[in-house]
Amino acid sequence: MNTLVKSGVGTLALVAALSATSVSAQTLVGRDSVAADRNEDLLEAIEDDAERDLDRFGNEGRPQGFDGSIAVRGIASTGNTDSLDIGIGSDLNYVWGPNGIELQLNYVYGEDDGDKTEESLFYDLEYTRDFTPVVFGFAKVQGSVDEFSEYETDTFLSLGAGYRIFNEDTRQWSVQGGPGYRFAEISDVTRGDIDEGAFGISSDYAHKLTDTVFLTNDTDVIWSESDTVVFNDLALNVSMTNSVALRTSILTEYHSEVARGVDHYDNTYGVSLVYSFN
Repeated sequence: MNTLVKSGVGTLALVAALSATSVSAQTLVGRDSVAADRNEDLLEAIEDDAERDLDRFGNEGRPQGFDGSIAVRGIASTGNTDSLDIGIGSDLNYVWGPNGIELQLNYVYGEDDGDKTEESLFYDLEYTRDFTPVVFGFAKVQGSVDEFSEYETDTFLSLGAGYRIFNEDTRQWSVQGGPGYRFAEISDVTRGDIDEGAFGISSDYAHKLTDTVFLTNDTDVIWSESDTVVFNDLALNVSMTNSVALRTSILTEYHSEVARGVDHYDNTYGVSLVYSFN
């Protein structure tokens, strides 16, 4: 899946946690059971997913200095089926004064009976500088490398300015945009690669509806002559009790130009439920 957008590290980790099914029989008993290990992985993935929703454009409200997270996850099985799944994700930030740098990386590798089934890298490196509490500038490079996608590589370099429309305790909305350059390698040789100027617009919206309900919607649009990419992540987070949390999300990716027989839209639906005895 191609993404010229902010990396959804938590969502990808959650998908990996839910999709892993092959296990070794010797780990099904004992204190460190498969169920316990997977519940821990699932809880960590959902926590990462929730933290991703708190991201905002610019540096307003971010702590000074270095912060972030790195997650590594792997599952291997042998026997009737030999498989290997590895996931590495990071979200690193450094803020000094009005300046900030954010690096997001996500790498996924999958192998089944010796055949590689997935290998993808998504990245986003962005520098931002606040000029006023509501106006900021940015420069970034973002893209993906995925040999199993129609867009085997896709990179977008851009710079521009942003504006905070709302910056309240219960509501935050920022938009940013600017010109850039896009280059991509396409698996369909009849279409030709992309190497041209482009323009990008992004919106980051978060709204605390009640003390327990949190709505977010992140949108990225990148236009170039050869293709327009739209990525939208809509999510509703509900803290039902101190022990139970629910998150539902719809991730949509759209390409205006695709090969014959390929859908313009890719949708991913997610539902996460965690119960804790703590």
